[in-house]
Order: sequence, then C-alpha cells, then structure tokens
Amino acid sequence: MGNISFIDNSDKVISELERLLVEGLIEAAGEVQGKVKQNTPVDTGQLKGSWDYRVDESKLEATIGSPLENAIFTEYGTGEYALEDNGRKGGWKYKDAEGEWHYTRGKPPMRMLHNAFITKKPTEKKLFEDKLRKVK
Repeated sequence: MGNISFIDNSDKVISELERLLVEGLIEAAGEVQGKVKQNTPVDTGQLKGSWDYRVDESKLEATIGSPLENAIFTEYGTGEYALEDNGRKGGWKYKDAEGEWHYTRGKPPMRMLHNAFITKKPTEKKLFEDKLRKVK
C-alpha cells in the first residue's frame, strides 16, 4: 500500500475567503453610498455630502451612514409624518438661523438609505456570489 498524506489548506482558503469578502464589502458599501447620495434631497448639499461608509474587517461588516442629526430626521420623517407614527402631533414653531419663526407639522420620510439598500441589493448579492466563486 502507498502512503497517503493529507494537506490541510483550510487556513489558506479561509484567508482568501475573508480577503474576498472584505473586498466585496468595500465595493458594495461604496455602491450603496453612491445610491444614497443620489437619493438624498438637496437644500444646502450638506446632508448629501455627509454620507460615508466604514468596513470592519474583523467583523466582516460594513456600516453606511451620516454623522448629521438631520440624516435620521430625513430618513424617518418627523412630527405627524414620522414613519412609525411616533412623532410630535399638532405642529410646532421654531426659529431658523436668521431669526425667522416658522410653523411646521414635521417632514415626511425620504428613506434615502433604505431605498438605496433595496435598489442595490440584487446587484450586491451578485457581486458577492461572483467573489465567492473565485475561492479556490
């Protein structure tokens, strides 16, 4: 009988798989970020320019968001228009930066991030499928 030897390449396969997943996360997050920017309404352009993403390679996850407080208000809406119907009712007054008073009942949700994710999901799924086919 001949000698049989076993070569364990699992570390190499796992390493290559992780590398491809990180590469895919960077590409996918960049594409979703681009779509979110397209979806974002422009008043001053501050919100549109604030979207960014971060990839945590150790967790194999990407986070897409904005540091601006207005991002969550624009995504989910405010006041009587809040997405989950949990906003302030009856309207309110506020003073703008120029000292002018305004009355509002809130603003409707725009769902820029949610819609970007839903729109890009099939493309991103294919991107990851193609990446994983490369694992040898």
